[in-house]
Amino acid sequence: MTEFLFFSGKGGVGKTSMACTTAVRHADAGRRTLIVTTDPASNLSDVFEQNIGHHITAIDSVPNLWAMEIDADAATDEYKERALGPIREVFPEAMVAVMDEQMSGPCTVEIAAFDRFTDFLDKPEDANGRFDIVIFDTAPTGHTLRLIELPVEWSRSIDEAAQGSGQTCIGPVAAIQDSKFKYERAIATMRDSSQTRFIFVLHPEATSIKETHRAIAELQKLGIESHQLIVNGIVPPEEAANPLFAGRIAMQSRYLDQIEHELPLPTERMYLLDGEIKGVARLRAVGDVLFNGAAVDVALNGRGSSEVGVDLSWRARLPEVMERILPHGDYTRTIFFAGKGGVGKTVASCVTAVWLARQDYKTLLLTTDPAAHLGDVLGVPVSDDIAPVDTVPNLWAVKIDPKATAKTYVERILNDARERGRAPQAIEVMKEELNSPCTEEMAAFDRFIEYATANDWQAVVFDTAPTGHTLRLLELPLDWSAQLDIKVFSEQSGQAAGASAMDDVAKARFTRIIDMMRDPQQSTFAFVMYPESTPVMEAYRASEELASLEIPTSLVFANLVLPLEACTTPFTRSRRAMQERYLAEIAERFDVPLVEMPLLAHEVSGLEILDELGERLYTTQLLEKMS
Repeated sequence: MTEFLFFSGKGGVGKTSMACTTAVRHADAGRRTLIVTTDPASNLSDVFEQNIGHHITAIDSVPNLWAMEIDADAATDEYKERALGPIREVFPEAMVAVMDEQMSGPCTVEIAAFDRFTDFLDKPEDANGRFDIVIFDTAPTGHTLRLIELPVEWSRSIDEAAQGSGQTCIGPVAAIQDSKFKYERAIATMRDSSQTRFIFVLHPEATSIKETHRAIAELQKLGIESHQLIVNGIVPPEEAANPLFAGRIAMQSRYLDQIEHELPLPTERMYLLDGEIKGVARLRAVGDVLFNGAAVDVALNGRGSSEVGVDLSWRARLPEVMERILPHGDYTRTIFFAGKGGVGKTVASCVTAVWLARQDYKTLLLTTDPAAHLGDVLGVPVSDDIAPVDTVPNLWAVKIDPKATAKTYVERILNDARERGRAPQAIEVMKEELNSPCTEEMAAFDRFIEYATANDWQAVVFDTAPTGHTLRLLELPLDWSAQLDIKVFSEQSGQAAGASAMDDVAKARFTRIIDMMRDPQQSTFAFVMYPESTPVMEAYRASEELASLEIPTSLVFANLVLPLEACTTPFTRSRRAMQERYLAEIAERFDVPLVEMPLLAHEVSGLEILDELGERLYTTQLLEKMS
């Protein structure tokens, strides 16, 4: 019987490196192993240092190990062909063409990637036989929970549609009925503790612990009970002589005790290394530490150059930073902070929003990330309704909750249709189409447009979801603009003229948001990364994709940079030397101003620390640079 391991957790905690380490370990033990990533911004190729892509690929130098990176676009084409292939044989070409159009909307992209994921749960095999173990390297927690919930939601949605019009937002029930049975089998497999385990990777930090608690609780609601932990990124005890790391060790010690007390689960611990986890040899060495309790020796630490002290301050170009942060004239300045999960987008967003508000700009701070850590960093509650942030005049904050937003969105769409005199039959069809998991994505997107195009603010700061999901959100205006004419309900209602008028209004909204995102006078896209290969490459690939949409990257933020004055030990000097190499690569890949955010001895939480960082990143350095 195949064993399934899901690696989950907050962005940036090391899920991919721990999943890859575990995969190599099982393969070396002679088990036929497959590792699959469900993260839209996959890093498997970076860790294994070879091309993988949307097909099962043998990993070099590791017999028994294969990998696959699910590509949403390729999965969509495969999904549509599986659904429509049998129908082509029995239905007229014109009818098949209509079904093809109905399955060409953005909803299909989400369900297709999910459908490919469930293939491995349902039939964990390739042409050469069955896999002994399948490892899923998942997207950050909020999106993983969304993925896991989908089998339940789509099974229900298909059932309900079958009792009504027979139509779902991803096509007719007749074309997807077989999927329902596959989803039900996937649910049963994930609930079977003898087959499936969820391994949560976390750092000894407050937000990571909080997110792990939330994820376990949500999985338990779905009947998934088998959980383990890997606590990653623990500072080596011998670094306590360094004042910066002494502070972090003290902080981590408190959280390690909290984890042991609050999460009494099977747990492995992994120390912070002075370099990256890349390549098969290093994965094997990490496996010895993680699974055998081996010492962290020269095989893992002390490999890099210890020469540090490169002057990197010129890269900040802070006057140009101000041009891209401050509002221009009557335009609202919309700043999007994007990047790999866990790189510090929320911190950069909060620091920037608080600083702008302190400069007397009326500022809205919001998040589209399901994890929604704004409140943790601000130190104040953030709800689904826009509310002022106490003690910071000119600052308001809100989080976009997909489920709450979907309810409001559905009510608005149906009420609008009723006011326009749509026939009862058309309303019922609309209800069925809106009663699907896709509606949450559409609703969050709709709210995103509402905030991004409002004229109530001088500055709007977006703390976005991790890279792949953010790109999906930003591409939605273009996707939905192209799909507005493909609506079953408008054909059935007999009121095509009214539908056309509604489409014209919607297209006008999409045009405004697209124009805004492409205008550097109005929008700033800032990528946050820490100076290591994986986040740098992920940000670069995302910036290239944005460029293909005619959306320019304006700023980059390098986070967790070790201050030179803190580099007093071989370990810290080696890490700083590694960081300097990647800071130089960032400057080469992104021809835009670079802002450095320092590693602190403590977590960034609370307005006092945010004010201090804002002064350090913007005001103080800017005054020094201009003096």
